[in-house]
Amino acid sequence: MLLVRHGRTTANASGVLAGWTPGVHLDDTGRAQAAALGQRLAAVPLAAVVTSPLERTRETAQQLLDARTDEVALRLDDRLGEAHYGQWTGRALKDLGKDPQWAVVQAHPSAAVFPGPDGEAMAAMAARAVAAVREHAEQAGDATIVVVSHGDVIKAVLADALGLHLDLFQRLQVDPASLSVVRYTRLRPFVERLNDTGGSVAALLPPAKRGRRRKPSSDAVVGGGAGAS
Repeated sequence: MLLVRHGRTTANASGVLAGWTPGVHLDDTGRAQAAALGQRLAAVPLAAVVTSPLERTRETAQQLLDARTDEVALRLDDRLGEAHYGQWTGRALKDLGKDPQWAVVQAHPSAAVFPGPDGEAMAAMAARAVAAVREHAEQAGDATIVVVSHGDVIKAVLADALGLHLDLFQRLQVDPASLSVVRYTRLRPFVERLNDTGGSVAALLPPAKRGRRRKPSSDAVVGGGAGAS
């Protein structure tokens, strides 16, 4: 599972919490970031690209697909959409930092519920995102898929994969157009990469065929192992 945050947007650049605001697009930097990531991943075999329905994630997903020479299915999943920030939507982050609820979001996000009739609990956002990713992973089997989503959503998925309580997910950093990698197995997920913004993706390529391929193991390597060859 390749978890990709969308590239930088006009809202990111101006310090505004976009949420589900329509019409928020990648800026020039964000388009360049997504295109560069697409080039890095162009040789990685993919079964599908699954994306949040918002414009910024769909634009990022399209950049990934445009860099490829093969046909890869593109699917939308509302469960991967941004948190519903309610009355915080469209406000400047510098102003939100003065809101008493900000401290709850920072220190106790599992108890945070964004204000307003359409505000979502962060725990509910995490639950829907984790359920979606695990469902897609189950359907993919041993294949590799890309999920294009948002910062808080990806942090929640990574926290689940790491076995972290949601209250610790603010310790994770997920930058625009970053790549995080989780390998799901029958027994446990393995977090193989986090917030990668430019490293080699050689380890994501399938191994050269040398006789019968061994089924991926759910066991952790005691001592850490030798790493990817």
